[in-house]
Amino acid sequence: MRFRGNKQFASAVGLVLGLLCAVEAAKVNKHKPWIETTYHGIVTENDDKVLLDPPLIALDKDAPLRYAESFEVTLTEEGEICGFRIHGQNVPFEAVVLDKSTGEGVIRAKDKLDCELQKEHTFTIQAYDCGEGPDGANMKKSHKATVHIQVNDINEYSPVFKEKSYKATVIEGKKYDSILKVEAVDADCSFQFSQICNYEIVTPDVPFTIDKDGFIKNTEKLSYGKERMYKLTVTAYDCGKNRASEDVLVKISVKPTCKPSWQGFNKRIEYEPGTGSLALFPSMHLETCDEPITSIRANIELETSHIGKGCDRDTYSEKSLHKLCGASTGTVELLPAPSSSSNWTVGLPTDNGHDSDQVFEFNGTQAIKVPDGMVTTSLKAPFTISVWMRHGPGAHEKETILCNSDKTEMNRHHYSLYVHNCRLILLLRQDPSEAENYKPAEFHWKLDQVCDKEWHHYVLNVEFPTVSLFVDGTTFEPFLVTEDYPLHASKIETQLTIGACWQDNSGHDNDTESVSEPTSGANARMAQFFRGNLAGLMIRSGKLENKKVIDCLYTCKEGLDVQLPEEVASAVKVEFNPSQSSLTVEGDDIDAFDKVMQHISYLNSRQFPTPGIRHLRISTTVKCFNEEACVTVPDAEGYVMVLQPEEPKISLSGIDHFARSAVEFESQEGVTLFPELRIVSTITREVEADTESEAAEGADDDPTVQETVVSEEIMHNLDTCEVTVVGDELDGEHESLEVDMSQLQQHGLEMSSSNLGLVVTGVNTMSNYEQVLHLIRYKNWHTEALFDRKFKLVCSELNGRYISNDFKVEVNVIHTANPVEHANNAMVQPNFINPVHHASVDLSGHNLVNAHQASVVPSAATIVIVVCVSFLVFMIILGVFRIRAAHQRTMRDQENGKENEMDWDDSALTITVNPMETYEDQHSSEEEEEEEEESEDGEEEDDITSAESESSEDEEGGEPEDQQGASRQQQLEWDDSTLTY
Repeated sequence: MRFRGNKQFASAVGLVLGLLCAVEAAKVNKHKPWIETTYHGIVTENDDKVLLDPPLIALDKDAPLRYAESFEVTLTEEGEICGFRIHGQNVPFEAVVLDKSTGEGVIRAKDKLDCELQKEHTFTIQAYDCGEGPDGANMKKSHKATVHIQVNDINEYSPVFKEKSYKATVIEGKKYDSILKVEAVDADCSFQFSQICNYEIVTPDVPFTIDKDGFIKNTEKLSYGKERMYKLTVTAYDCGKNRASEDVLVKISVKPTCKPSWQGFNKRIEYEPGTGSLALFPSMHLETCDEPITSIRANIELETSHIGKGCDRDTYSEKSLHKLCGASTGTVELLPAPSSSSNWTVGLPTDNGHDSDQVFEFNGTQAIKVPDGMVTTSLKAPFTISVWMRHGPGAHEKETILCNSDKTEMNRHHYSLYVHNCRLILLLRQDPSEAENYKPAEFHWKLDQVCDKEWHHYVLNVEFPTVSLFVDGTTFEPFLVTEDYPLHASKIETQLTIGACWQDNSGHDNDTESVSEPTSGANARMAQFFRGNLAGLMIRSGKLENKKVIDCLYTCKEGLDVQLPEEVASAVKVEFNPSQSSLTVEGDDIDAFDKVMQHISYLNSRQFPTPGIRHLRISTTVKCFNEEACVTVPDAEGYVMVLQPEEPKISLSGIDHFARSAVEFESQEGVTLFPELRIVSTITREVEADTESEAAEGADDDPTVQETVVSEEIMHNLDTCEVTVVGDELDGEHESLEVDMSQLQQHGLEMSSSNLGLVVTGVNTMSNYEQVLHLIRYKNWHTEALFDRKFKLVCSELNGRYISNDFKVEVNVIHTANPVEHANNAMVQPNFINPVHHASVDLSGHNLVNAHQASVVPSAATIVIVVCVSFLVFMIILGVFRIRAAHQRTMRDQENGKENEMDWDDSALTITVNPMETYEDQHSSEEEEEEEEESEDGEEEDDITSAESESSEDEEGGEPEDQQGASRQQQLEWDDSTLTY
């Protein structure tokens, strides 16, 4: 028994020792605590409890096992959670362990939280166990977990209005959608409690209402007479139904009806040409109806698009304008005004007057050919094309402005400028060259200006392979450039056309229309017609336009101007558009703004501007303190009436009839046609004069207005003078009109000539034109068949707008025949034009030219007398040979007792004979008039009448002798008072 008892005891001891060893082994802290990686919590402001999701629990595998059998084990601290540690700066939270054995804990706020200060908090938390032994050695820490805590708001704040009070002004008799806006704010942090959900007008029985956004408007039309000011109390509620801590006062003033507008503005403003700048609004001011204005902006626009080509410009020829703007020579005008030397534009429709530029219309069926040789453009050298064009949306076909194509056969376009689908395209095919490779051939520009039905100025500078385009002075680059091979070599001549392309359509059917002029081939016709208006089409070979010239060509001669007073120059800003047809004025001072507006003026620098209406429009925007357009100012509209300028009367005067010897016509210098030409321009105007009434008795001395017509001489330029031949055209083989080219160039003028005459062009003074016209000479080196020549001179200004009178000059040729030997040695040809040194005499009202006093016959009547005398003397010679009997002369001497008075010494006379036998027929009427005027002197008729009578009997037969003698008697009478015996 004892043995068995001892044995059992030993087993129990071993078991206890094993448990003790196990417990001892359990005291080793092998594992770290474990917590979740992320926690989300909610805490209400002014509270410290945080509700976490998931709950804060830390687990440790070192936690001891609990046995419920007969053995009681004392648990050690290993495996227990001793605490939680929060990491972060100024974290207003702390973590507390509720149960060390279970690891349960909580997070709570250290102090009361304020949502308005911080809505959310984020930090990290870490759990740690109690370690080993009583001293907590070998303590283990868990990983760090992130904690997000949101602070829930409570409705602790009430709405507060932003302003202490609100003011507004309304005009009586008007219902507003919104008069003003009140606004309150709430300091709560949450959306629910910080939003203002409702506004309320506390004041009862007022004609106003307020919406949830704080906009106040009137519910009925207000009356200034009923109430001048309304005082409203307005409160606000947040979405938590908290009312505003303090209500706000709103004052709404009612004003009598006022219409903001420009006052003192005359709708019609008359502009007299030549008066400089004219103030448009000298008494104008802006009525703002006492609104608190912070800024004003006004735009003044002058409408001139209907004048000329967009505005008033000089209407000289395009070639003259280029020269005035500093363009060099070498320009060719392809659309000139029709004249004797430039007549290829005669058939084109133009504008209906000369007040503005001459514009050519192309309606899709018209085109013109430019004469050969006018343009000799080398595509290898730089050249320029410029044109004014107005074109609207057209068809999808090509519309040609300028085209140079083959006359026959190959139908190639060498270069052309055309419009296609609102694109401006330049075709430029290169001539054959050694390198047969692709080169730029078509340059495309897509422009709104091409199809907007407005005038625009286009300049293309071509310097192959680049082309630059200027439209109204602005540069545009091509958006597309296509390439092609150069043209093949060919000897086919080309045709330059405007308004269409010349092409040979053999073998092609199309619907193009042929022009009404001779064509060079049976199948040749025009195609690709242009629809629109063109003017000033120019080509300059070998020269490039520079920007200065382009701006000069485009600049308007009329526009708006302003002279800012010094006291307001800094307070108001003024800006012009490039053409000065519009200006913008900005400022914040109404008084300064009004002063600037009163100094805005219209200026037209042309001496003879285009008359008519220029519409004016003023658009105004006014802003108040809230930076909104609080005042609506209606547009002010009016117009400037440019009055008709006094039309100048250009008068040409000088010697209009003279004669020169044939030798002078055949000389190297020729005969000066206008040696004493005078060009004078005058205007006639009516002047009001005050005179006292001189009526009957009892009339008072009140002045009455009378109109007096006054003629004044003025100075202006001329741009053309044309000398044309009256009668037969000039025969270049034996006659010409010439002028000293060096003098012409010295005065900056140009000359073109044809078989019809010559034309001097260029903008210059009347004095310079006089000097040049004095130099025009007429030469004829075959004067045997010439008796006289007539010329007409016409000068004009502004491309034919003002034209002078027709000044006609008649030049007679004096033929001097050598003395001939007669059969009877009794009749010697008298020397009628004797080289004596008398002063210039007056015959038949015609003045001799001083420089030719010895050789000039002053008038046509005197020349007629000379010719008659020569003819009759010739008849006398024939009569002498026909004398049948010597006694007939004796009988006639007895019948006429005045025979001795008819005898004169004719040894010093030379008879001038005109070999033109047809002259008698041409001037028969003049001879009859002269004979009637000189029939009073009958003392010298006997001998000549008798001889003539004998001749008449043989040739005509049967005519009574006395009638025949009377007829011949009248023909032989002339004024011999100036003859020298």
